[in-house]
Amino acid sequence: MIKISLKDGSVKEYEAGISVIEVAKDLSEGLARVACAGSVNGKTVDLRFKLEGDCELNILTFNDDEGKKAFRHTTTHILAQAVKRLFPETKLAIGPAIEEGFYYDFDKEGSFSAEDLTKIEEEMKKIVKEELNLERFELPREEALKLMEEKNEIYKVELINDLPKDAVISFYKMGEFVDLCAGPHLMNTKFVKAFKLTQVAGAYWRGSEKNKMLSRIYGTSYTKKNELEEYLAKVEDAKKRDHNKLGRELELFTTVDEIGQGLPLLMPKGAKVVQLLQRFVEDEEERRGYLLTKTPFMAKSDLYKISGHWDHYKDGMFILGDEEKDEEVMALRPMTCPFQFEIYNSRQRSYRDLPLRYAETSTLFRNESSGEMHGLIRVRQFTISEGHLIVRPDQLEEEFKDVVDLINFMLDTLGIREDITYRFSKWDPDNKEKYIDNPEAWEDTQAKMKKILDDLGLDYKEAVGEAAFYGPKLDLQFKNVHGKEDTIITVQIDFSLPHRFEMTYVDSDGEKKYPYVIHRTSIGCYERTLAMLIEKYAGAFPTWLAPVQVKVLPISEKYHDYVEKVVKALQARGVRVEPDYRAEKIGYKIREARMNRIPYMLIVGEKEAAENTVSVRSRKNDDEGAIALDAFVERIVNEIQTKEK
Repeated sequence: MIKISLKDGSVKEYEAGISVIEVAKDLSEGLARVACAGSVNGKTVDLRFKLEGDCELNILTFNDDEGKKAFRHTTTHILAQAVKRLFPETKLAIGPAIEEGFYYDFDKEGSFSAEDLTKIEEEMKKIVKEELNLERFELPREEALKLMEEKNEIYKVELINDLPKDAVISFYKMGEFVDLCAGPHLMNTKFVKAFKLTQVAGAYWRGSEKNKMLSRIYGTSYTKKNELEEYLAKVEDAKKRDHNKLGRELELFTTVDEIGQGLPLLMPKGAKVVQLLQRFVEDEEERRGYLLTKTPFMAKSDLYKISGHWDHYKDGMFILGDEEKDEEVMALRPMTCPFQFEIYNSRQRSYRDLPLRYAETSTLFRNESSGEMHGLIRVRQFTISEGHLIVRPDQLEEEFKDVVDLINFMLDTLGIREDITYRFSKWDPDNKEKYIDNPEAWEDTQAKMKKILDDLGLDYKEAVGEAAFYGPKLDLQFKNVHGKEDTIITVQIDFSLPHRFEMTYVDSDGEKKYPYVIHRTSIGCYERTLAMLIEKYAGAFPTWLAPVQVKVLPISEKYHDYVEKVVKALQARGVRVEPDYRAEKIGYKIREARMNRIPYMLIVGEKEAAENTVSVRSRKNDDEGAIALDAFVERIVNEIQTKEK
């Protein structure tokens, strides 16, 4: 007999060799019907997995992340089986579950058409109705290779060859279909009834542009049809909010092939939003004691060798010159910290000088791979609200908390704090070549940061291997409308670079000591933040951020003189206003202004001109009727000044 500890804290005894699904059935037939996988001592396993000793067991359903993965991973096999039935010459690559669904990469002559996806979905429905069992089996390496070679699955052969020598090589069989896979999976295809293939995209094998471009089919699946329909409705809304599409339609930014990938052009409206954000940030930072710096866009390689970027980040930098030709080698800056450190070193500092808070609106350059770039979210040239705080050890906690307070103020003002999650990014001691080699300092600094985060009461996740090469960091994460997660803001504690740059201060005891550095952004990368705001507000920015805040629409040209008066009254108070003098019908002008997400439309005609009023249409309240011009001016000025959302 073995003892099994369950999620509710109870302990049950069973005969050794009992499977996870048999335990689920003993606990509840209802639980067994919705079970997707099991968690045994924290490891996700098939429902067929046999329990041979005492353990902790959790039955996973679709409501659990790992249960959802098993469900959707099974759907990828159904997809692959359908593709092989319809297009037998297609070769299989990989097909994992992802956060919002799944994908499978295929090597097929030509791409998949929309009609192909419809046919594949129909074939998948047939496979579900066939109620095929998923049977797991293992093979020795040579037999596994032979099986995949006989099936001419070249990508599977490559994957097997890359497995460690002691790896267990497992497969799953569904009817005539066999796929290399570690699992886990559902027990039968009949449980996968609500699914949809959503798109086809290109994807390089193993993510490298040096490899062949494959066809990737994306999809998603749910246990219930209504859940799938809700998700698909959300996807349609996401398409409407996608900053890459909406930003171009609203003339916020564009891209040009001749300029290059990852080098967006901010058009006047987009540039105005970024200018407003930049002024807001710089004014608030100055109010909080930050000192503005202005540093070069490039530097000699010598600077980056001192900082460690040359050893740890060179592949991500744009290099100018050739060392092998004895040329002076320069590099465009990927960050500003080394430059600001040299400003700190311009004279000897005292403990009384600290903390020193440097801030800069920095244009940076990073050599992103072509497959990683996306709209304004991941680009090769960008502008960031960068800052570095040089602090004594006794100031570290308070200054870190003040940085987080500044960030939260920014996020609250923009109305996006609720969309942010926190990640505590730590080093990976098993991958030391990525980091400054000082394990003791790493553990000490991480312990300090953890205490600060806990004191702040932040709800964060830990991520091993996501630290900067010189120290741990707090990452503020956001997801775009398609569910892809990126970092919008970071705060890092740096124990290393002050030593590398010989940054010291004279302490109260007369001894020279090394400070800590807090690397931080207050609003992140302006381009990425703009993308987030476009998607958050579907282009309808809060009035204070709107590129055009008011559109004045005359009924006819007879009232152009009054339009000019209205425009001047608003401009005199700093309101961004545009008149529309075109000889178009008023209904057309209103529709166009609404499509452009203008916060306010002021319609003027004979009555308004005679009474010194404006007929107001707003995004929030639609038709508000006539309002005295002076009253409207005061109202919108107050809305802008208070940064009302």
